[in-house]
Amino acid sequence: MLKRIWMVLVALAVSVGLSGCGYNEIQRLDEQVKAAWSQTLNQYERRAELVPKLVNSVDAFMVNERTVLTEVTEARAQVGRIRIDVDDLDDPALMARFEQAQSQLSSALSRLLAVSENYPQLKSDALFLDLMTQLEGTENRIATERGRYVQAVQEYNLVVRQFPTLITAKIFGYKVKENYGVSRQEEIMRDPDVKFSVPGQSASQ
Repeated sequence: MLKRIWMVLVALAVSVGLSGCGYNEIQRLDEQVKAAWSQTLNQYERRAELVPKLVNSVDAFMVNERTVLTEVTEARAQVGRIRIDVDDLDDPALMARFEQAQSQLSSALSRLLAVSENYPQLKSDALFLDLMTQLEGTENRIATERGRYVQAVQEYNLVVRQFPTLITAKIFGYKVKENYGVSRQEEIMRDPDVKFSVPGQSASQ
């Protein structure tokens, strides 16, 4: 009985000690970073799911734009080949491939949307308009979630770099995280404003 009481007291002492040295805060912020990235991934996946539908909707109209459609399809396929989750944030090589693939898809979609301006019938097609509205809303949500992710990483990195929590971080193996997208931080952090020039549509999705 005395041994059990002693073990409980030790556990309480360790818990209080860890709390005082910032361990719990580091854990909380680490989970916050993972949650923010998870939400960002959800929006990227939503965009990827919309791309095939968008390509199919424009296929009958853009008979002379096969190169653009092929670029979008290939970029979407490349995104699909990169499997990634919150545990991959510490893999710089994989994250770089992910960032590049997403950037290529964004560029291909931009070219497709620019070309669509030359097809009045397409711009009045109900399915196309609906998909464009969904895509616009998704792009805005990607920007929003990326902004939250940038903020979460900044908070985490600040704690693991400052004294005395940096000692706790070193002891338990918590390292500074790469803030993917920080090179575009000003763009990411501003209010999303993605416009695809679709008449009568807004980013309400």
